[in-house]
Amino acid sequence: MALDVGSKRIGVALSDETATIATPLGTVERGREDHAELRRLVAAWDVGRLVVGLPTGLSGREGPQAADVRAYVASLMTAFASAAPPAPPIDYWDERLTTAIAERSLIAAGARRADRKTRVDAVAAAVILQDYLDARRRRRRGVEESRSRGGRGKP
Repeated sequence: MALDVGSKRIGVALSDETATIATPLGTVERGREDHAELRRLVAAWDVGRLVVGLPTGLSGREGPQAADVRAYVASLMTAFASAAPPAPPIDYWDERLTTAIAERSLIAAGARRADRKTRVDAVAAAVILQDYLDARRRRRRGVEESRSRGGRGKP
């Protein structure tokens, strides 16, 4: 499951069972019940890992938005600690330009402006997750190719 944490909404996306394709699931409104709703989604979808988009500048440096995301995730993990299910492992993933990519894909799909506003966060989460899944697959393929050539590959 991927999260695109914003100041008003959190975009949520899931991968298929084979960890090949990311699909937007929806959004969770930030507020008093957001932690409970995210815990419910993790339990309902039997999530094994959370991929959280980390906003960085074009230089790759973390700024105030990244600090806000890290603080939100820390509070979410505290909420997981006090209730079931247990928190899945977390990977942060660079989310540079994901909202712009999501917006362009919705425009290309013919979504109206009002629909784009409500769907862009979930689509951005799917972009984050798809990038993560693709990178993981490339990494595995590189290790397998290295091993097939007689190398040890990376652990």
